[in-house]
Amino acid sequence: MIVLFLAGNAVPAGSRQSISISQPARSLHFSSIVVDTHVDTTQRLFWEHFDLGTRSSTGQIDLPRMRAGGLGAVFFSIWMPGTLTGPAAVERALDLIDAVREQVARHSNNLVLALTTEDVRRAHAAGKIAILMGLEGGHMIHNDLGVLRQFYALGVRYMTLTHTVNTDWADSSGDRPVHNGLTPFGRNVVREMNRLGMLVDISHVSDKTFWDALETSQAPLIASHSSCRALCAAPRNMSDDMIRALGQHGGVIQINFHVGFLSEAYRQAAQKIASEMREATERAEAACGSDLACQIYADARVSEELTRAGKLPPVSWETILDHIDHAVKVAGVDHVGLGSDMDGAVMPVGMEDCTHLPQITAGLLRRGYSPEAIRKILGGNLLRVMEQAEQVARRLQSEGH
Repeated sequence: MIVLFLAGNAVPAGSRQSISISQPARSLHFSSIVVDTHVDTTQRLFWEHFDLGTRSSTGQIDLPRMRAGGLGAVFFSIWMPGTLTGPAAVERALDLIDAVREQVARHSNNLVLALTTEDVRRAHAAGKIAILMGLEGGHMIHNDLGVLRQFYALGVRYMTLTHTVNTDWADSSGDRPVHNGLTPFGRNVVREMNRLGMLVDISHVSDKTFWDALETSQAPLIASHSSCRALCAAPRNMSDDMIRALGQHGGVIQINFHVGFLSEAYRQAAQKIASEMREATERAEAACGSDLACQIYADARVSEELTRAGKLPPVSWETILDHIDHAVKVAGVDHVGLGSDMDGAVMPVGMEDCTHLPQITAGLLRRGYSPEAIRKILGGNLLRVMEQAEQVARRLQSEGH
């Protein structure tokens, strides 16, 4: 989830692209298990009571479009601002989890709540879409490992240690550091996640928190929706040293599609007009009240207007491929995947919604990737990491941890 003015589907009028997909690319894509580790559609389910089964003219994710884009497994983000804390955050998280589970129950002919890697593979074999959940921000556990265990029991399979502000036990990339990374309790959170089999997600965390989590975790880490700092210097993108170390420890970076994390030109342009964007966004959000889904669309309208006005540059969907290329060169093809941030970020031109995902397969083929490598990037790498986390959990539990 992008906060403030960096959300939505800001694409200038008339700029949508029609991309031709070859039959080999289409066959490869639709026979692969395509995994997206981060979408923010959950806000629509909760605030708008949106039905996933309905093809929408707004947003980027729904069941018909997931089918059209060949999505096989999707992690729905359980998100709220890091400023909402305490029992209220726990309650909101439970409401969001319930909203996801209710959609799975409503559309059980097409969707399956997946709790394990094997569940994802079985869903794919049965022609269904696996739905998983990730908790985007450790503030939601209210400093209580019992709450963490409750979320796991309800189906949450990764937790992002922070969102854009620090928790009481971990520093965020979006805040001033106060803990020097993870506190002792923060390390215990990581250990308990290992014991449960919950993936440790280091998107949004400070660099020091990343290194502390890497040192503490016995299971590979994931970055559920992060891109490469060498190509775009956003602080929450990962440096080459971080990407390399993540890969060396078996983890995977899931490339974020948000234009402000893909394009340095966009990021710098946004910085130059930050005050204008902030003021426009605050005005647009004021009419939404507490409705976070409405706020996301308000943010999108601001970004779209500024892009149309030429104050923000258009960003091509092929920049996603550039970040994949870079991460593969740094960490290896076994350590890269997709974490789009759809319904929570500004998508690049040509990737307006999830129906465009086959373009990634086609683009990677054009860039010389083998079908085996592409299957790994589309989802195989994430499933391997998830399976390793399950194995670590079984070992730790058998040892009495």
